[in-house]
Amino acid sequence: MNIKYKDFLISNVIVVVFTILIVLIVNNVLTVKFGFDKESFLPITFFLIFLGAFIYYFLSKQLFDPLFKSDKNIQNLIKETLHEINTPVATIQMNSKMLSNKISDEKGKARLKRIDDSCKNLLNLYTQMEYSIKEHIDSVTLEKFDINEVILKSVDKFKDIKKQKNIKINYDPKSLLLYGDKNGLERVLDNLISNGIKYNQQEGLIDISIEGHVLKIKDTGIGIDTKNLFSIFDKYYQEDSSQSGIGLGLSIVKGYCDKHTIDIKIDSKVGEGTTFFLDLKGVLWQ
Repeated sequence: MNIKYKDFLISNVIVVVFTILIVLIVNNVLTVKFGFDKESFLPITFFLIFLGAFIYYFLSKQLFDPLFKSDKNIQNLIKETLHEINTPVATIQMNSKMLSNKISDEKGKARLKRIDDSCKNLLNLYTQMEYSIKEHIDSVTLEKFDINEVILKSVDKFKDIKKQKNIKINYDPKSLLLYGDKNGLERVLDNLISNGIKYNQQEGLIDISIEGHVLKIKDTGIGIDTKNLFSIFDKYYQEDSSQSGIGLGLSIVKGYCDKHTIDIKIDSKVGEGTTFFLDLKGVLWQ
């Protein structure tokens, strides 16, 4: 058990027990002085509830504020450090563009392009980390958006990675207005497309389509054994342990779908591929 969590539980138990003892003592004093009948029951009860709530709040604030002060400091440090990432990345991109105007050979340009693509990936990582911080520490903004924009953005991120296996991503752009957590849905798509590439065959295919209010992502990968279909959303689970990663992708996908009332279904056959169905009815823009 985490030490801080253990300290919190012990402190909470002490506060609760101490509050109960004080309330019982006051209750005894009041009932002796005023008696305990129909007329005195409600006033005494309401007073004791108010007194108990006040004592608990006062004592818990004194105990818990110092306990979690370090957490707040760490959160602020993470936010500040994350924000500062933008500056060096922007500097690298600016200098990369300046150098591209002076370099004429193809190898040099290819190297600069890789640097530029890496900067874009780093900025994307920054966006994802910022989203995670907002999700767990602050609050996530709900907004109206077109899923078509999100899909195109996710597909574009993998244009270089998919070349490693000569994988083709098919998507016929289609507009569908949603209201919800846009960055979170982008993260979901990134994970599903990434898995579709990682577990696909050479020269495989990923087909993305929207049918009504259902988003369908189909791949021609290794597929998932039927007995493992109930386990793939567990944290750290991997169907193929030889692949890179730690098995968090589908857990993130399931967490987002559960939180935003998106029904997710899977159809998979070993050796043929996997299809994910995301029913977006619950987040449609009305």
